[in-house]
Amino acid sequence: MEFRRIQGLPPYVFTIIDGLKQQARRAGRDVVDLGFGNPDLPSPATAVEKLAEAAHNSRNHRYSSSRGLPKLREAVAGLYQRRFGVHLDPDTEVINTIGAKEGFSHLMWVLLQAGDAALVPSPSYPIHIWGPYFAGADVRQVPIGPKAANGVAHDYVENVMEAWEYGWPKPRVVVLSFPHNPTTAVASKADLQRLVDWARERDVVLVHDFAYADTTFDGWKPPSILECEGAKEVAVELYSMTKSYSMAGWRVAFLVGNREVVAALAKLKSYLDYGTFQPIQIAATVTLNEELEYPQWTSSVYESRRNALVEGLERAGWPLEKPKGTMFAWARIPEPYAELRSIEFAKLIVNECDVAVSPGVGFGPQGDDYVRFAMIENEQRIAQAARQLKRGLTKLG
Repeated sequence: MEFRRIQGLPPYVFTIIDGLKQQARRAGRDVVDLGFGNPDLPSPATAVEKLAEAAHNSRNHRYSSSRGLPKLREAVAGLYQRRFGVHLDPDTEVINTIGAKEGFSHLMWVLLQAGDAALVPSPSYPIHIWGPYFAGADVRQVPIGPKAANGVAHDYVENVMEAWEYGWPKPRVVVLSFPHNPTTAVASKADLQRLVDWARERDVVLVHDFAYADTTFDGWKPPSILECEGAKEVAVELYSMTKSYSMAGWRVAFLVGNREVVAALAKLKSYLDYGTFQPIQIAATVTLNEELEYPQWTSSVYESRRNALVEGLERAGWPLEKPKGTMFAWARIPEPYAELRSIEFAKLIVNECDVAVSPGVGFGPQGDDYVRFAMIENEQRIAQAARQLKRGLTKLG
């Protein structure tokens, strides 16, 4: 039997490491899992209590709206005004999505079809590559650039412009996401403004996945692309409550920005879903309006974990540039092990160190010289992982 939309998908490389991790744990070994980026912090008590209250009201058990409740969209507009100084019309420039992956995937259906092309970063969060592919488009992976290893995204802007100039047919969509998963690179407002100015002169839509808008360190505050002059003419942005509010399983995100693109997604979603369960929308509304400091708390926890990881790897002989954002660290494979590439090196780490990480090649071919650490364990467990790496990776200095 042929399954046409998924027959071109490669094996999901992360399952290889997960299988080794499960095998080691069944054998009684204590594996520190720094692989899958699944937030371990609790959701706000406000959200949990409001969800329970709203779920007891049977009126909330009916179909909701795929666009999101008006009060929820108003709360998102309020957040953007406070946080970024960006005015959004909640009726025309905001739509609720069932998580950022759903929003992004269906957005690609709206923007692309067979014969179209999209530019996406490499390495990249996998759905940024496969979302356009599922829409039938040609996906052109653009290197994010060597400076990404030092936390800078400047090269990607240049590489996008060059790829568009020499590509045919001309790409209709450019995907970006800063702070970036997996490389942790960040973009300045000047970089984003250059991209907006460039896109305004061409028939290009910029799609910015802003998943780590609030998960940033050392006082760094990443800009929304909508802060740029003229951005609403060409750009949309995905904002999620997954990391900022540690609400991963709730599946609450938003597409904001260009009203024509928002309206197009709303039209498609009206055929596909009835929106997020209404008690979740009500709980999210109250959380956005009342838990103003929660993103800062989650960010401070991840910053402390980042410090523990970087310091621990330094002691192990594996120096690492401090990430400015995300809940990850992007680590080049140490020179004594470089010939192994990312899958074999990640296997070695599980087998010899009882630590699970993600192979960089799982984020695209540009990532094969790296592994990704997810900071989903507390500082003590991260320090334990670093000690186990030092003990097991005997070739490190």
